[in-house]
Amino acid sequence: HDEHPHDEHPHASYALRVNGTERPVTDAWIGESLLYVLRERLGLAGAKDGCSQGECGACSVQVDGRLVASCLVPAVTTAGSEVRTVEGLAQHGAPSDVQRALAASGAVQCGFCVPGMAMTVHDLLEGNHAPSELETRKALCGNLCRCSGYRGVLDAVDEVVRARAQAAEAAAALAEAPAGGARIPHQAGPPDAVGRAPHDLAAPGQGSSGHRPPDPGSHGPHHPGPGADPQPGGPA
Repeated sequence: HDEHPHDEHPHASYALRVNGTERPVTDAWIGESLLYVLRERLGLAGAKDGCSQGECGACSVQVDGRLVASCLVPAVTTAGSEVRTVEGLAQHGAPSDVQRALAASGAVQCGFCVPGMAMTVHDLLEGNHAPSELETRKALCGNLCRCSGYRGVLDAVDEVVRARAQAAEAAAALAEAPAGGARIPHQAGPPDAVGRAPHDLAAPGQGSSGHRPPDPGSHGPHHPGPGADPQPGGPA
């Protein structure tokens, strides 16, 4: 038994950019598939080997934004490309909305095919923000599943589309709101304590048309000024 069946074939060292990070691959046989390198050399086991023939969709990943069957792609040909696996769908360390919806809808049964389905749904929604059920079914036709019956997957897509649309509407409404909050139109207030309306609150001697209490020492009706006729019964 030959312990090194590929020794007669060329080896290569290269770097893959996987989920935004440069990952070196050293002394690898040039015929190794991207699926093999991801799982066995880089420890990213999300993509699964269900058929080794590109028929089941369990190994689906994105290369430069295009969905591919990683079991058929020589890894060395993806050097310099951006590879995205199911592990890269997480947002800030948490499952993506698609992954959460798949779990909540019961799409996960044995779970073997779900990583590939998650990649397919992400790929679909990146190009079509509101797919019809027929469009979703067509996108999933390359992902084989003998457990779920696909109903949960279709429901998950509907839920993600609905939630994203609501979030977009809320963001648009927030963007249209004036900075610093809503503008409140000016309204005149009630008369002040001495009976003047706000527009009559000019300073004394500056055209005030309202009434104000007499200044201290001024001659009111009970204090006639010099030369005024005395009140009846008053001192002469």
